[in-house]
Amino acid sequence: MAEETGSGAVEKKRDDELSRVPADTLTAVPEAASARLAWHGSDGASMDYVARAGHVDVRSDAGALIGKMFALSYAKVGKSGEPDAARPVTFCFNGGPGSCSVPINFGGIGPVRVPVEGVEHLAATAPAEDNPHTLLVQSDLVFLDALGTGWSQLAEGVDAKKAWGVDADADCFARAIAAWLEGNGRWGSPVYLFGESYGTVRNAVLMRLLAERGIQPTGVVMLSALFDWVQALPGQDLYFMGMVPTFAAAAQFHGRAGAGKDVDTWFDAACAFAEGEFATALLRGDRLPARQRAAVAKKLSRFIGLPQELIERRNLRIDLDTFRRSLLADEGLATGRLDTRFTADAPSTYQVSSLFFACEDAADDAIEGAYTAAFRAFVARLGYKNPLPYLVNNYAKVSEAWDWGHEQPGSDDGKLPCANVAHDIATALRRNTTCKLAILGGRYDAATTYWNVEHDIACQFLSPQARDRVEFHRYGCGHMAYTDEETCRAMAADMASFYAR
Repeated sequence: MAEETGSGAVEKKRDDELSRVPADTLTAVPEAASARLAWHGSDGASMDYVARAGHVDVRSDAGALIGKMFALSYAKVGKSGEPDAARPVTFCFNGGPGSCSVPINFGGIGPVRVPVEGVEHLAATAPAEDNPHTLLVQSDLVFLDALGTGWSQLAEGVDAKKAWGVDADADCFARAIAAWLEGNGRWGSPVYLFGESYGTVRNAVLMRLLAERGIQPTGVVMLSALFDWVQALPGQDLYFMGMVPTFAAAAQFHGRAGAGKDVDTWFDAACAFAEGEFATALLRGDRLPARQRAAVAKKLSRFIGLPQELIERRNLRIDLDTFRRSLLADEGLATGRLDTRFTADAPSTYQVSSLFFACEDAADDAIEGAYTAAFRAFVARLGYKNPLPYLVNNYAKVSEAWDWGHEQPGSDDGKLPCANVAHDIATALRRNTTCKLAILGGRYDAATTYWNVEHDIACQFLSPQARDRVEFHRYGCGHMAYTDEETCRAMAADMASFYAR
């Protein structure tokens, strides 16, 4: 666990930033708090850093307060106790929409983490420790909670539509990032973005939008990405194609397929089948001859471990609910959604709601409580006190009200009803020829499938120069890469190379 430096006394600092703003525009939030701490790596490396918990104003062009975004930041400091203004700063967040940034912080890349135990369920009181894989080695870090999540608040009387939508959300984050850079004197720092899940949709729009507002990102990291929302909708053939490699990986992990095969070779074979013979069969619909249909179903059965008869009854189209309920049904178990390696007792037979089942995820249940407890203990050590509930997730309100429309760059049709932000990525890479992009994903992630992301980027037809600035990394993990220790080590090495590139 991080320890105080010097005499060991935590240095609490009163933040007077809000006192410079007219009182009638303020939303009541607690004073910020900070402390100087020390991090120790497993290889003997160490550094001092300042951790600060507080809020950042999100204001309109005219200065009207839209909301206050909670930020937990970490900045490496030297003997002077001051951050290095030339050091990179990375803005980090989870997704949802409706999720706070605690998982990616205390599970993933922050300086303090809760150690993982494979696919075992963590106790809520699991101990925290210095994170040997923290991204703080490469960059200062700012973890932001979207408005309406965590302790981030919309200002009184502000319509949630100003924050809860693809374009509105990116606009709020762009304003918060600019405010943080200004308030901390970091305009000379290389700016990076690190988003997970819906945070990758946010990142895609942000990497374009920030540049349009004079903030050129140096690098963008997409973890467990989703770019084309249409492909996530049930009934789309690209959805069923993207699920095949992930189902195949899960079936192999649980001993239902792929015995004796190398995991990456097996995944690649499933990708080739999905975009080849399987794709052709889906495109033909009921024009596919019965004999060919049976042959494709038999091959799919060998990959994903479900009976050929079930696959034929479903017209070759196995959705995620069916797979999760069926793969281990003979053991009375259902697999996870975010990470199909995790399992839990299957829901009762009368619990038939698809939405309920999607949220009944063993992968989430196993870790969320421990991460939240570690976060609350950490900010308490800083002396930060907030009497309001911390909304770890606020899906019920935020996701239900989310505007999925998007002003897609290059379109004459105005706001399109369903976002494909791969076009924003391509636009940003064409405009900013020094920006680099890393896309990270896991074999066992059934929420944001790896094949679809590779497909989305391939369909942008980037120039060789632009494509050279894009790198892909596939790991043996699910949606939350940090639940897998081997992945944590590999991802840390990949990020060290990416930031040095």
